[in-house]
Amino acid sequence: MSMVRYKRGELPPMTEQRKAELRALAERPDSEIDYSDIPPLDEKFWQNAVPNLFYRPTKTAKTLRIDSDVLAWFMQTGKGYQSRINAILRDAMLRSMREQKV
Repeated sequence: MSMVRYKRGELPPMTEQRKAELRALAERPDSEIDYSDIPPLDEKFWQNAVPNLFYRPTKTAKTLRIDSDVLAWFMQTGKGYQSRINAILRDAMLRSMREQKV
């Protein structure tokens, strides 16, 4: 079998034969799927799992009321103070979520 490469937007048109194959696959019940070559996702599997290193949550612009002295304290640390505020809030959120799980 040789590898076929396509550039974005250059995919060949979907043939009727391929459409029929995909339709037949979609109509098969899940019970016919062979999972024998896939290991189970038990607790041992998740022991060494790490969060996606490339995950970047979306940012939302929102008006937030902060005490003036707190904002001044953050701003005196220089550029990036908004990111530092976000990091502190994220840490508090994650600690709260961990405490709720226990």
